[in-house]
Amino acid sequence: MYTIEMAYARMRELQDLANRSRAHQTASASKRAPKKAAKKR
Repeated sequence: MYTIEMAYARMRELQDLANRSRAHQTASASKRAPKKAAKKR
């Protein structure tokens, strides 16, 4: 049986992983040219 608690715990796990990976990538990402920020109308 898959409960709300299990789903919530899994969601928190994935969010934690995403945050850690994002924090790890910021240093290398800032060296590259930003793709979205350069767009104009």
